[in-house]
Amino acid sequence: MSPNYIRSFSEGCLRPPTVIGQFHTLFFGSIRMFFLGVLGFAVYGNEALHFSCDPDKREVNLFCYNQFRPITPQVFWALQLVIVLVPGAFFHLYAACKSIKQEDILQKSSYSGFYIFSVFLRIVLEVVAFWLQIQLFGFKVNAIYMCDVGALDKKFNITRCMVPEHFEKTIFLIAMYTFTVITVILCVAEIFEISCRRLGFLKTQ
Repeated sequence: MSPNYIRSFSEGCLRPPTVIGQFHTLFFGSIRMFFLGVLGFAVYGNEALHFSCDPDKREVNLFCYNQFRPITPQVFWALQLVIVLVPGAFFHLYAACKSIKQEDILQKSSYSGFYIFSVFLRIVLEVVAFWLQIQLFGFKVNAIYMCDVGALDKKFNITRCMVPEHFEKTIFLIAMYTFTVITVILCVAEIFEISCRRLGFLKTQ
């Protein structure tokens, strides 16, 4: 791929053709990633080390932590961010290869339709991620986790485990749910903006 294609691709990703799309890029790329990268590490970075069960033995703690966290929240949210970026990245790669200027996307129906489809896919992926987050983490992190250790051939089947910083994790969960909802709203608003521009209610850029 030539440098011109790379430059067009990067400009398309950083500066979408709609005003709401540009705000979404700012929100998604700056606030959401900063929140996850910095605060997420601070809240979840040492969770496995401080997760303790009764009896406080390494094998029990490790077994129960893997049961408590089939996937760590940081990994899940990082995958969510990457996957949600894929539809837009494919569109801007297509636009770069076809030498489509950003201001021309809203002028031609085929380009607008393709772009709306990529935004719609973002909405679908965000909704699926929202549902998966509920299934994996719920809305609240309890201070005590009851772990089934029967597979370890122990004399007991259920043991109590202490979850560190459970209140902070609950706040962080709610924040990530809120970010997902805001992103979906922005995507819906972007489709509405494109429709208004196509119908002539708003001036094209």
